[in-house]
Formats: sequence, C-alpha cells, structure tokens
Amino acid sequence: MLSRSIKLGPKCKVEHCVQRDSCKSRENYSTTVKWNQVLRWSWESQLPLECTQHFVRMRSGAADAQIPEPRFWGDWTSWEEVAVQSSLGHHPLSVFPKDKLVEEGSNVTVCYVSRSHHNNISCYLEGIQIHGEQLDPNVCVFHLNNVPFIRDTGTNMYCKMDPGGVIKGIVLFVSKVFEEPKDFSCETRDLKTLSCTWDPGKDTGLLTQLSPSYTLFESFSGKKVICTHKSWCDWQAAPDSQEMYNFTLTAGNDLRKRSVHLLFNLTHRVHPMAPFNVLFKNVSPTNAAMTWRVHSIGNYSTLLCQVELYGEGKVIQKQNVSVVANGELLVRNLEPYTEYVAQVRCAHASHFWRWSEWTRDNFTTAEAAPSEAPDVWREVKSVQGHRVVTLFWKPLSKLQAKGKILFYNVVLENLDGPSTMKLLSIPAPANCTELALDHHSYQIHVTANNSVGTSPAAVITLSRDPGNKDVEEARVKGTKDGFSLSWKPQPRDVTGYIVEWCEHPRDPRCDLQWKSLGPNTTSTVVSSDAFRPGVRYNFRIYGISTERIPYLLEKKTGYSQELAPSDSPQVHIGNLTASSFTLSWKGWPAEPQPGFLRGYSLYLKSKAVQCLPGSEKAVLPDGSVCCKYKIDNPKQKTFVVQNLQPASFYEFFLTPYTSAGEGPLGTFTKVTTQDEYSRILIRILVPMILCILLLTILCYLKSQWMKEKCYPDIPDPYKSSVLSLIKSKENPRLTIMNVKDCVPDAIEVINKREGARKSLIETEPTKPTYLHLLPTEKSYPGPGPCICFENFTYNQAASESCGPVPGPPKEQPSQLGLLTSSENVLKALGKTYVNSLGEIPAGETNLNYVSQLASPLCGDKSSLPTNPPEPALCSEYKMQMAIPMGLASPPSITPLDEGEHYH
Repeated sequence: MLSRSIKLGPKCKVEHCVQRDSCKSRENYSTTVKWNQVLRWSWESQLPLECTQHFVRMRSGAADAQIPEPRFWGDWTSWEEVAVQSSLGHHPLSVFPKDKLVEEGSNVTVCYVSRSHHNNISCYLEGIQIHGEQLDPNVCVFHLNNVPFIRDTGTNMYCKMDPGGVIKGIVLFVSKVFEEPKDFSCETRDLKTLSCTWDPGKDTGLLTQLSPSYTLFESFSGKKVICTHKSWCDWQAAPDSQEMYNFTLTAGNDLRKRSVHLLFNLTHRVHPMAPFNVLFKNVSPTNAAMTWRVHSIGNYSTLLCQVELYGEGKVIQKQNVSVVANGELLVRNLEPYTEYVAQVRCAHASHFWRWSEWTRDNFTTAEAAPSEAPDVWREVKSVQGHRVVTLFWKPLSKLQAKGKILFYNVVLENLDGPSTMKLLSIPAPANCTELALDHHSYQIHVTANNSVGTSPAAVITLSRDPGNKDVEEARVKGTKDGFSLSWKPQPRDVTGYIVEWCEHPRDPRCDLQWKSLGPNTTSTVVSSDAFRPGVRYNFRIYGISTERIPYLLEKKTGYSQELAPSDSPQVHIGNLTASSFTLSWKGWPAEPQPGFLRGYSLYLKSKAVQCLPGSEKAVLPDGSVCCKYKIDNPKQKTFVVQNLQPASFYEFFLTPYTSAGEGPLGTFTKVTTQDEYSRILIRILVPMILCILLLTILCYLKSQWMKEKCYPDIPDPYKSSVLSLIKSKENPRLTIMNVKDCVPDAIEVINKREGARKSLIETEPTKPTYLHLLPTEKSYPGPGPCICFENFTYNQAASESCGPVPGPPKEQPSQLGLLTSSENVLKALGKTYVNSLGEIPAGETNLNYVSQLASPLCGDKSSLPTNPPEPALCSEYKMQMAIPMGLASPPSITPLDEGEHYH
C-alpha cells in the first residue's frame, strides 16, 4: 500500500514504476483537487512491495475547461524509492503477499523471493504446479487470473526449494462476490415508526472475513442511521412534518460497497396490526354474531377487514367489512351442532398496501332435532324353535344428527296378535341389539334421540314366513375400485334395495355391512378399505316391499383380487399297473382358496424324451424339463396317467391354479410302474397260496383224525380197551391187564443160560421161540397167521426178526378143538410161568411184547411170500401177554370150544 501527502494544483497525475531503470511495470493514477488542498492519496500496487523495488513520481497541471487540449502539465518530480526487501530478514525463501483477501474472479500477482539464485524452486497452487515470470535471479512472479472460490478456509499456494527441502506458502482468501441488498422495502404499522427490511443476499463464504456493514440514509432530512442488523433497520417517522421519504441503503465490506434506493409516501405504506378480541354472541343452530376490535392508525383511519368462515377444513363463507375501531358481522346459514372456525384480517382502506395477520377463533352452533331416520338392517337366525334377530343401525352423520345422540328407541309391534308394543331404549353409542322373538310377524321402529328431539322412525318388518328361496350364486369380479354389482328390476313395487356383505368373512363376528339404495337403482359399486386380496366376499341383494318386508333376490360372490393358490392337495396313488396309475385328491380343498379354482396342473418327470399324448413339454423354475397335463375341471378329483412304460420310474406333482396363476411347486412324488409279467404271476400264485392256506387250515382242524389214520399212538397196556371186555366178578374195578385175562396168539420165549450175568448190550440175542394160537378157521392153506411185532418198551433186547410160527398139525380134524377156553390156557400158563415169576432172579428174565397185528406170513421177515394169502382178522390188535423168557418148552394148550372165536 502506497500513501503520500502532497500539495498540488487543480489536477494531479501520479506515475508508479517498478525497477526504475527498466520500469518493467508502470501504473498511472489521476485525480482533481482544489487549489492549495493537501491531498492524502493511497493506492495498492498490483505487485507486492516485498517482491522488488518500487518508484513513484508526480506532476500537476491546469484543470481549466477554457484551456483547450493538450493541456499544460508541469515537470515530474524526482523518483522516490519504496524499498521493503531490506526488512525481510535472511530467510532462504519467502512467498508474498501474506493472507491476501480478494473477490472471486479477481486477478492476483504472487511472487517468491530467494536468497540464492542457484537453488531449484517449484511452486504449486492447490497441488498443481504453476510456472511464473523470472523478475530477477532471486524473484519470480506468478499472475493468477480469475481466481475461483474453493473453500471457506482459503486457497493454498506453496513453493519448495531443492536442495534443502525448504517449503514456504501463503493462504489466498477468495470470497464470493458481495451482492447488493435485494427486496429493499419500508412500511409503517402506526404512522410513527418505519420498518425497513431487505435481503442481504448470499454469504461471501469466508470464515475469516469481516461482517458487512449497512447504513440507511434519508436524503430529504439528511439523517443517517447505522443499522445493527444485516436484514432490517427501524426509522423514526415524522408524519406531521414529512410524508415523502427517499432512502439509500449502503452495504459494504473490505472489498466493495453496494447501494440501493427507495422513494415512497408514508401513508401509502401502512401495514395494520392484527385484529384482537374476537367474540361470538347469540349462537343459534343456524346463526352467530361475530365481533372484533382493531388497532388505531392515525386520526380516524378507516380499515377494510376480511372475514372467512371455515367448516370441515374448507372455506364456506367470505365477507368484507369496513371498520374504524370495532367490527361486527352476523354469520348466517349455519348447520346445527357444527364446529366452525372464523378468522379476520384488515388493511388500510384508502391506500391498500398489505393485509394484517389473521386472527382466528372457533365456535359451535346449538343443537336441533335429528333430521333423518337411522339406516336399519337385521340378521335373523333360528335357535331352538325361536328367532334371534340382531338389529343393526348406522350412526347418523353430524348433518343428520344435528346434535349429540344420547340413545336409540326400539319399538316392537306384534302384527299377528293384539295390538301391543314393546319399547327398548338403547344408550348411545351402541349400534345394534339382539331380540328373541317367536314366529309371529313383527314391525320394528327405530329412532335416534338427542337433547332437543327425536328423529323420524326407520321401519322394518319381520314376516312370519322367512321367505328364503333357493337362489343360484353368481360370480362377480372385483377391481381396485370395488365390486360392481347389478340386478334385474323387480316387476312388483319396491321401496328400495339392500346389498349385504361381510367385511371380514374369515372372522366369526363377520362385521356385517349393508348399503341402502333407492327403488330406481339396479346397480351399484361396493367399495371398502377393508377389502383384501385373496379373500372371498359374498353379497346378497334384497328387495324391500311396500310393506317394508325384505326378500332375497340374488347372491353374488367374488374376490377383490384373485391370488395364486397357497398350497397343493395331498395326492394318493391307486390302481398301479404296468402302464398306468391313478391319482386321487378327494377332500381338498378343506379351506377357502385365494381365488376361484380353474383346474389343476400335473407335472410328470421321466427318462423319456417325448411327452405322452394329452401332455405338453414344460420347463420348471430349476431348469428341468417335464411333461405337463392340464385338468380343466376344478371339480375333478381323480386322474389316470396312461401309456406308461412297464417297470419305469416316474415323478409327479399336482398343483391347482386360478386366474392369477399356479400354486407353488413342492416335492415330487416318486412312483415305479409294475413289470408286465407280474400280473400273470399274481393271477397264478394267489390261487395257489389260497389253496395251500385252505389245506393247511383243514389239516389243522383234522389233525387228530389224520394222526389216528396215518400214525396212531402205540397202545398203553394199562389203558387197553380189552379191559372193558373183561368183566371181572371178583374185582369190578380191575384196570391192570393180567396174563390170565388174555388169550395170546403167540408167546415169545427167550431162553437164557443159567447163571449168565452179562449186560444187556453184551448178551447175544437168541432166536425167539414163538407159541402160536391156532386160528379159528377149519382149514388154512399154508402156515398159520402170526403176529410178529416187537415192542421195545418191554424188551429192548428183542430179536431182529420174528421167528417161524409152525402151523397146526394136519392130522387134527378140527382146529377149533385145540382151544376150549381161555381159562385153560391161563391156567396152564399160570402154573408154569406166572406163579414162578417171583422165583426167577432179577436180570435173568426178559419179556418180549408180541403184537397181535395181522401178518401175512409167519416166519422170518426176509422169507415173506410175494403174494401171500390174506388172513382174516390181521388188521386188528389182539390181546397181549407178557411171557417169561426162561421158559424151555411150549406149554400144553387146550383147544377152544366149538363156536368160540376170540380176537
């Protein structure tokens, strides 16, 4: 900054030069001064003083207009040097100017000063290298043109010296352009004080800048006020002495100044204050008187006031009233028991400038008797031989109620019996009541009551005949706007129609809704915020006869928006063959679906590439390919998949579909067809298994019979049936068979050497000797019959074969005489053997059992004849006998008497 005080002539010119010898930068400044005036002149050099030497000289000249051009100028003064570099010190590197403040878009000159010209110095502006003009070996100048605003903390520039790494820099504070004030305006509210306001414009954007200053100057009075706020300032007016005002608003900061002007008449800039003390008097059901007061402006100033009346959030009335001090207005045509909001504002009536602020208050009109009858409907149910009637009514609107409803009166009139009435009073806000009635006809009257009076009655009649007829249900399609319903006009007189539905069909409480329509209406749109996608709604349309009896006309059902099914049926597989199987899904759906079922889609996977007839190829979401069958009948519950390959693997999945799409795909069910030969095998094996099972059951049931026929039990001597034939006179309870009781056919005598004491295993068996009983026949062509059956129970050392039984002697004329009686035989045996049993030593006597089973031939088993004669009585068991083995010779036998035959 250069500053000089000089005493010059009327006109002065100053020349500023950098580096006097070469004068690389020259600047000229001119001004006009008065004669003998001392001028203090300051200016700022574009090149900072620290960068190099500066020189200044001046001269003066005549400023007389009578002197033609060229005017005469005096001589230049000598150059005066301004040297600041000597005060910089010995820093190796410096950058100038320091903390310079400029406006956005200005041109700035920056330099660095180095103490050594041998160093390499590079400079950067916001990180970008810049190149300058070398003023001398130690000074470099940078010209920054049209500098932008980057940030509120300033723009950074630095220089770096190599070698040494010395860094020096500066912060260049660039502010946004200082704007002049906008919307400069002045007004008065009482003709005593002027309030001037303006918009200061955008902020300069610097944190370190000085706040701008504002000055208000009035030219007619010559007064000046320094404003303490950046957007408004007050001025004391003098209405008695001054009406016209000419204001100049000056705003300035360190970089520039801005000014705006305003000329106006004081009485034309009046902005009244808001009215006050708003009151409502004499409020009736339809009228109200409104009063308010205004602030005075000068002497007897007239104000124009505007009144607005709001009902239900909107303006329903608007009126203007001229007011001097107090305002009053009668508001008409109001609704009973309705809340209103009234507001008022005023302006100067002679010279309108601006409305005052609104002043508002609310009031409620008085009640009146209800003007409309309630909208009534009923729901009838039969419970244990009685009718349960639920009576519903809709609350009256505010316009209809005209007051607060306190209660509802329900009057029941029996139309079939004596003229009797029953009154029920239902407190508000109830909207329904339940009535238990018999099957007579009733007329029901419903009225709403407030503190002033009663509404007209709503009448509905319940007929003795319920009148429910079978009406076919029709489908209706809903939209986002609701359900569009229509019906045929009735040939008989009707007083109106009722459309009934449930807003929550899945809720047991239903939330019954209805819509009342006029007699000339045959269509309507039913809409509700409660309608939900995927929910089925049922509508019933009733006609109301002239007797106020409702009767059912039509039924309709539909969805506001159909959705795809949420689940799939559970499928059962049946009748599986080699080429087909049957699917069934009976009992589905158990719950309401989110749309009308249109049919089913059956997806079938197999290894086959081609799809079977009746199906088409489909691609699943996972990319797999399968065959798809379409079942268009939603009532169909079975489906037969045919033309399959035997013993092949298949997978299937069944899903329903609506107009909105198919249900979700789930897990596929696996099934394998049968082999084509398995059916034939089953037809063969099943009868065989049944026959075997039947035979097994029969054999089990006849097991005792089979055992007796095929493998009978060995007889037990102690349980022999012969005992039943012998009737002992001495001991009737005889149960043990003795030798004397039997007549044996053969007696086997096994002889042992006396004194032999060998074991049973070491004893060599001897050939048994048989004692024969002669048959009863007179002649026998061969050896006589014998019984050769060994019983190891009695002799475990029995012989391997039966010995020969000699036949009877031929010379005997009759074999019947050989044995006279069983007693003779028993006596003979008893004397010789039985009585001596006790004398035989233990271990030396063996008893062999010889069965009486018929044998074809007596003798060794190996010598049996090929065709032996068939003996009589060989198929029966005969009497048995135990014989001591020590017998040496057969005893004498007494022949039987003639005619006796013993088995």
